[in-house]
Amino acid sequence: MSNDKALLMIADSERDSNIYYATGFPAPDPFVFIRNGNEKIMITSDLELDRAKSESNVDKVLSLTQYEKIARKRGNSSACLIEIVATALGDMDIKQLQVPTNFSVEYADFLRKSGFRLKVKKEPFFDSREIKNDKEIGHIVKTLRNTEKALEKAIDYIRKSKIKDDFLFSTRNSQITSESIRQMINVELMKRGCAAKHTIVSCGEQSCVPHNTGSGPLRANESIIFDVFPKDEQTGYYADISRTVVKGKASMSLKKMYKAVADAQELVFKSAANGARGDVIHRKVMKHLTSLGFKTGKAKGKMQGFFHGTGHGVGLDVHELPRISKTKCTLKTGNIVTVEPGLYYPGVGGVRLEDMVLITDDGCTNLTKSPKVLEV
Repeated sequence: MSNDKALLMIADSERDSNIYYATGFPAPDPFVFIRNGNEKIMITSDLELDRAKSESNVDKVLSLTQYEKIARKRGNSSACLIEIVATALGDMDIKQLQVPTNFSVEYADFLRKSGFRLKVKKEPFFDSREIKNDKEIGHIVKTLRNTEKALEKAIDYIRKSKIKDDFLFSTRNSQITSESIRQMINVELMKRGCAAKHTIVSCGEQSCVPHNTGSGPLRANESIIFDVFPKDEQTGYYADISRTVVKGKASMSLKKMYKAVADAQELVFKSAANGARGDVIHRKVMKHLTSLGFKTGKAKGKMQGFFHGTGHGVGLDVHELPRISKTKCTLKTGNIVTVEPGLYYPGVGGVRLEDMVLITDDGCTNLTKSPKVLEV
C-alpha cells in the first residue's frame, strides 16, 4: 500500500543530526533512512550491517548489497546509490516522499525523473526534536556540567595569573594567550569525553566581534569573553555557555555593560515560558539595553551594541530551533534554549553572558550553575 507520508534521508550521522536523531546510529559514511508509515527502515552497506542491527533504534535494517543485486537484475547496470534507493522505494510501493532541505539536488532530480513525487520539509524535519524528553535533558545537562568544569579550570588559571606590563603570565612566568587557554579548555573537555571546535577566548578589541575565536596574548584590565559549546562524543548532545571576566580592574564602562547584560538575562528568565514569543522577548531585551544608553548600529563602519539573537535551541546541533530573536517563534515546554545577550563597543570591549534554560509550563529553569563574576 502506497504511503504519502514516507520520509527519506541519505546522509552520514556524524554530520547530519536529523538522521542521527532518527536512527541513534553513529556512522561516518552515508546510509539510507526511510520512514514508511510508523516503520523505521535503514539501508546500509555490509560493512555496517551487523552494527546497525545491534546499535540502531530502527525497526528493520536492510542490505544495500541485496538491493544493488536487484537493481542490476532490472537493468540498472551502474546501480549507483540513488538507483538502489529507487529500487528499494519501488519495492515498498512508496511514490511520495518528504525530504529535508539539505537533500541532494542530484538525488532529487533522479527520483523525480523516475516518477517519485518529492516534497521538501523545512526544519524542524522532526517536530519532536524541539521538545526534549527526560533522557535528552540528562544528556544535555551532562555535557553542560563537563563544559562548566573545563571553563572554571581556565578562569581559575587566569585568576591565579600574574600581571606584567599589562599582560597575563602564569605562575611559571609563561605568557598566557588565547591559544593556550583554548587548548586548556579543549583538552579538559576531551578528557571528559567531549569534543570542542571554535572555542572562543577573545580579549579586548577582539571581544567586540562576537564570533572572533581570539588570538595572541591576553591583557590585564580588559574583557575576556569565553564561549564554549562542545558535543558529548557518546550521546551527540551539545551544551553552550559564555562568561566574561577581567583580570585586574574593569573600567566603569565595562562594569555598566556587564550589569546591563546580566539584568537583560534576568529579564529573559522572568519572561521565558510555555507559549511565550521568542521575538517579543528579544525586543524586550533590545529595549532594555537601549533604555540604558547602549545603542545598536554602525559606527565607523563597525557594528556595535547588541546585534545578535538573544538565544537559540540546543540539542543534537549547537544551534537549532526554537530561537529567541527577531524571527517569530513560540517557546514550548521541553525546549532547551540559551539566554545570551551581549554588548560590544570597540575601544571599550565586549561582554556576553550565556546560560541554558529549560522551558516549563509556568516559566523556565536555569540549567547552568557556573558563577558569574566580572573581575577575577
